[in-house]
Amino acid sequence: MTKVIGAIIILGVLYGGWELFFYWERVKNEEVVQQKQAAAAVVVGESLEGVPQPLQASLATAEAQGAAALGNWLKVNDRLIQDPRKAWIQLDYCLLLSRENTAEAKRIFAEVKKRTPESSPVWPRIKKLENAYE
Repeated sequence: MTKVIGAIIILGVLYGGWELFFYWERVKNEEVVQQKQAAAAVVVGESLEGVPQPLQASLATAEAQGAAALGNWLKVNDRLIQDPRKAWIQLDYCLLLSRENTAEAKRIFAEVKKRTPESSPVWPRIKKLENAYE
């Protein structure tokens, strides 16, 4: 009988160690995710890659002129710009466009959200705007 009790105690200790190991892994992964989100939260659009240097000036001009100009700039330069900066610019366009054409802003937001992975530096901004556009 004492051997059975000893075996049960050993199994209990092993099971507790196993659960503790998985708990530690979850906590460690959560810390990594929080660090990535904190780093991404400090991201500004101008620091992201994806817009060739010659287009920087025309982008700044289009942003200053409003939604229509930025929309035209995106149509003309769509193939030349890349994510993550493209997603950031499109989110800026959504914000400007939402005053005039809410349905189009929601469509563009859904497109950006669909193609943007959670590991992207743009993801925290998407999560922040999510309630307004869904």
